Amino acid sequence: MPYEPPTHTVERSLRATTGAKVIAGVDEVGRGAWAGPVTVCAAITGLRRPPEGLTDSKLLTLKRRTELAEILRSWVTAYALGHASPEEIDDLGMTAALRLAAVRALDALPVRPDAVILDGKHDYLGAPWQVRTVIKGDRSCVAVAAASVIAKVQRDKMMAELGVDHADFGFADNAGYPSPVHKAALAERGPTPHHRLSWAYLDALPQWRHLKKVRSWADGSVPEIEGQLGFDF
Repeated sequence: MPYEPPTHTVERSLRATTGAKVIAGVDEVGRGAWAGPVTVCAAITGLRRPPEGLTDSKLLTLKRRTELAEILRSWVTAYALGHASPEEIDDLGMTAALRLAAVRALDALPVRPDAVILDGKHDYLGAPWQVRTVIKGDRSCVAVAAASVIAKVQRDKMMAELGVDHADFGFADNAGYPSPVHKAALAERGPTPHHRLSWAYLDALPQWRHLKKVRSWADGSVPEIEGQLGFDF
C-alpha cells in the first residue's frame, strides 16, 4: 500500500517556535511484548533528505527493515538506544519503564537535544525535556521513523539472541510477543527469566500463577499499562 514519506515538518516547526537547534526523534518497541526489554531509540537526523523508503518499521518487510537499519546507522547524525529490563518493567510499571529507557537513550547521545519529538499521544518523558508528541510520528517525522526502524531491528536481534536458550518460545520469530508458539510454551514450561511477571497473561496459567509479581503502588491503584494482554484476545 502506498504511503506518504516522512518529512521534517515538525522539526522545522520546533526550530521556528522554540529556537531548538538539536532535535531528537524518539520511538519505542516492545511495549506490548510479554518477554524481553522495552527498547527506545533516540535519533538525530538534521534536515537532510532521508533514505528512500523510510517509514514506520511496522510497515516494512523484515528484509527491507534490516537493510534500512544498516543504512540509517551511518546516515543519521547520531543515535543511541536505551532499554528497561523485564524486572524494571515489573517494578516500575510500563510508563516509568519507558521513561527510564528513553532517558538512557537520550543521555547516551553525544549531544543533548534541545527538543524531543515523541511518537504517540502520551508524553512519558516530561520535564526537563522539551517534548512534542506526534500521533503516528513514526510515519510522518523523519527522525522518529529512523528511530523506529533502528529500535525494532536492534530489539529483534536481542530477542533472537535471548531465544537461543529457550528455543520452544520462538523468540527469534515473535520477539517476545504473544504468538501461538509462545503461548503454548508458556503453558507447558512456564515463564523464562526474560518474561514480565506482573502481566495479566499469568492469570490464565494456573500452574504458573504463583510466580506473578504484584507491586504495591504508592497511591493504592494500579496504573493502566497499554498492551498488557492476557491469553484471551
